[in-house]
Amino acid sequence: MARDKSSIKPTEAELTLLNVLWKIGPATVRQIHEAVSETQKTGYTTVLKILQIMHEKTLVIRDESNRAHVYAAANSETQTQSSLIKDLISKAFGGSTSKLVMRALNESTSKQEIEDIRQLLDNLDK
Repeated sequence: MARDKSSIKPTEAELTLLNVLWKIGPATVRQIHEAVSETQKTGYTTVLKILQIMHEKTLVIRDESNRAHVYAAANSETQTQSSLIKDLISKAFGGSTSKLVMRALNESTSKQEIEDIRQLLDNLDK
């Protein structure tokens, strides 16, 4: 039975590669590996295998027209974040967005972030 694309949740390792793709755009395995290697020690073949799994899960699309395959995120960063947040709200906060927000806002929230949130709320009220 085919799974709904929006129900497929990326793992932590997959999210790392998606973040690279959202930042640099479509890229070869080598380009993705180089970007990931700036912040963590990961082998080329590991990146390749994760991308192959992500392709099977429809998290990435692959252009096979050139010798070096080019990978791109199948969904936008915003779409993926929204899907993950909906899942988190449902599973961890009983469907309550306000419980999530209250838990997220704590002592480490900067004054600038609080001001940005106020501005967003004001805009939503209009």
